[in-house]
Amino acid sequence: MATEPSLAVQIGSLTLRNPVMTASGCFGWGEAFRRFFDLNELGALVGKAVTPEPRAGNPDLRIWETPAGMLNAIGLQNPGVEGFIADILPGLRDLICPIIANVPAHSIEGYVHVARRLTEAGGIAAIELNLSCPNVGRDGKEFCVEPESVAEVVGAVRAVTPLPLIAKLSPNVTDIVPLAQAAEAAGADALSLINTLVGMSIDVERRRPMLGNVTGGLSGPAIRPIALRMVYEVAGAVRIPVIGIGGIATTRDALEFLMAGATAIQVGTANFFNPRACPEIIAGLRRWLTEHGIADVRALIGAARRPEG
Repeated sequence: MATEPSLAVQIGSLTLRNPVMTASGCFGWGEAFRRFFDLNELGALVGKAVTPEPRAGNPDLRIWETPAGMLNAIGLQNPGVEGFIADILPGLRDLICPIIANVPAHSIEGYVHVARRLTEAGGIAAIELNLSCPNVGRDGKEFCVEPESVAEVVGAVRAVTPLPLIAKLSPNVTDIVPLAQAAEAAGADALSLINTLVGMSIDVERRRPMLGNVTGGLSGPAIRPIALRMVYEVAGAVRIPVIGIGGIATTRDALEFLMAGATAIQVGTANFFNPRACPEIIAGLRRWLTEHGIADVRALIGAARRPEG
């Protein structure tokens, strides 16, 4: 009987059994998905945001469907790092797949505090730094818009945890490459991109913005070509692994990102309309590799970047 192809990939010191991860904010902590598939099939589970203090989130309306996508303005609702450690983390300890915490904050001290507490608590395999947050110490500018700010956050967190660090970058910038390079130089083990694009919708009957927060993050298939382009650019400019995010819903989508240079991918909005999107993509990757006689998924990483022939 033919040997199944290997789907294992490496993100820093973290070995994933396959390159398919969930995207933060689109999967909760997996509780609603356990009845659809075994979460241990995942390469990794990236959960909801964990902030320094509890957050109630934004006012309604928080989610609005758009053509080929979705706007969301949840507002990082979560119980805070201490609530997460006390009430949520114990329920994840039965999982074998790596658990990755997404960490946003409004100050460098906030990022450092959450990273330190998660490291002390144990059970977290890696930290994804959400850099699309306003910096209260710098006139509200998001950390993700300047290489210096990116480097400050990554460097400060790197100093307090041995866990693999993934810097999650925003597409709402002029050039994402210098930001990726700054994160790498400051000690990031990997990069995840892209976060959502800023968008809005208007209720023409009320003549008011549809979302309570006015603007929200646009995700879903509509942003996939933009995300793919940015992954391609960044993968050619850094040496650390890139994790592709943005409208990935099928095996073909995942293959495109891997061939653009991504080592792994995250599935976000697709979970809302297909709760089995992740295991279907994993099975699809295995089937595609078998059909094409490829023994190791790593052979696909960056394939579109290499000369033909």
